[in-house]
Amino acid sequence: MQGHLTNEGESVVTINLCVTFTMIVLFRPTRCRPSSCIPFTRSSTLRLVLICSPGPQLSFLANSASVSYAQSLLGAPETRLTALDNGLRVASEETGHATCTVGLWISAGSRYESEKNNGAGFFLEHMAFKGTKNRPQTELEQQVESMGAHLSAYTSREHTAYYMKTLAQDLPKAVELLSEVVQNCSLSEAEIEQQRGVVLRELEEVENNLQDVCLDMLHATAFQGTPLGNSVLGPSDNARTLTRQDLVDYVNSHYKAPRIVLAAAGGVNHDELVTLAKSHFSGVSFEYEGDAIPVLSPCRFTGSEVRMRDDGLPLAHIAIAVEGAGAASPDIVPLMVANSIIGSYDLTYGGGKHLSSRLARLAVEEKLCHSFQAFHSSYSDTGLMGIYFVTDKERIEDMMHWSQNAWSCLSSFYIKTHKKLLESQIDTPVCQLGTTPICDDIGRHILNYGRRIPLAEWDARIDAVTPRMVRDICTKYIYDKCPAVAAVGPIEQLPDYNRMRSAMYWLRF
Repeated sequence: MQGHLTNEGESVVTINLCVTFTMIVLFRPTRCRPSSCIPFTRSSTLRLVLICSPGPQLSFLANSASVSYAQSLLGAPETRLTALDNGLRVASEETGHATCTVGLWISAGSRYESEKNNGAGFFLEHMAFKGTKNRPQTELEQQVESMGAHLSAYTSREHTAYYMKTLAQDLPKAVELLSEVVQNCSLSEAEIEQQRGVVLRELEEVENNLQDVCLDMLHATAFQGTPLGNSVLGPSDNARTLTRQDLVDYVNSHYKAPRIVLAAAGGVNHDELVTLAKSHFSGVSFEYEGDAIPVLSPCRFTGSEVRMRDDGLPLAHIAIAVEGAGAASPDIVPLMVANSIIGSYDLTYGGGKHLSSRLARLAVEEKLCHSFQAFHSSYSDTGLMGIYFVTDKERIEDMMHWSQNAWSCLSSFYIKTHKKLLESQIDTPVCQLGTTPICDDIGRHILNYGRRIPLAEWDARIDAVTPRMVRDICTKYIYDKCPAVAAVGPIEQLPDYNRMRSAMYWLRF
């Protein structure tokens, strides 16, 4: 057994055993910085390597150096940002990984769609990997497989992403393939018809996921009459009627250089990435036909409810929410702290009455629900802050009462009764593992804020949260506000909307 320090200050313990391959185990303390993902390699001995990222006085060697949490945050790799002449932005974080994730993040999603073409972005996501004008589907798949890469995409209400995880040495080829997929998608009529059936089957599958159904209904009623009420997948009628021209018009309207970010994380060199971007994306247009620049219209929040009663379902799925803060709002961090205090619960959790969340303890002791989760969905200028829970039909009224009671506590006497819990919550570190979540974070941050907010800044914002600040912000967003409610299943016991509205304030004397 041997021990030494790497030149990055990491503590390494090596144990030599007589086996025929190499296994590497990563061990992380609670507070850590992103660290390398090391591949398995073959060797004549088994070397068990424990790589301990710098943390609070953790070491296998008596006299090894340690790095404080604050120092590890400040020592996090810098995110570099460069804008091309056409407005396309290139952002990267070099972490020294042997792998990298690179992708394109685009300001396009269901919020930019109309009632007529809702679902076009999701349909395009399906078409992306079905071949390009220069590469048929089989050739595209073979090239990705030969690199040992993973090509994927997703669409949300405000963003669309196409990204690839691959070896760092294959970065040029990955950027080339992403350029092909986004700029030269074939969109053949035969493939469109084939994918139409796939999309319709996915819509049927989503209908069986009652959590997705409930939260889509919540958006539809909370932002009724606005594009933010559109679902990402779109209605089945649109999936049946969207044409090739609809998809081409969508790409021409939204896939413009100033709305695109080429993001990368891992073993990447920023200057090399900028050179690749100039080579493959300099031709992306930044002009709009007739100056028809898509602009997000304000999405008003409407306190309302929608119910879909089905007594044949075993459990009720219910969500209640108020209007939250936008992604760039300074109120976002106190609201996230408030949500972490409400917490989450599932029947599979241990701890019982010793859970830190008061609502979770009540859920255990009173058998209020099968699960619940506090959530905050933030968009560019607004958001949804709420609680989603799954419960038996006999406990709906009780669970709704205690959920709203948890909100009321945050808005009133919370400052005295929960101070210690808040102090423990705001001390929780922010940590990201792997190149893909880092790359996704970079892409979304550049689109939302125009820059990547470093971990040290997030940590400072969390440290600045005080009990009084949480109470004041929760009063601003929750107290005496009209909620939006969505419910699916055997919901006969769900209280009348006026009763739920009256529970948003306390008449206390």
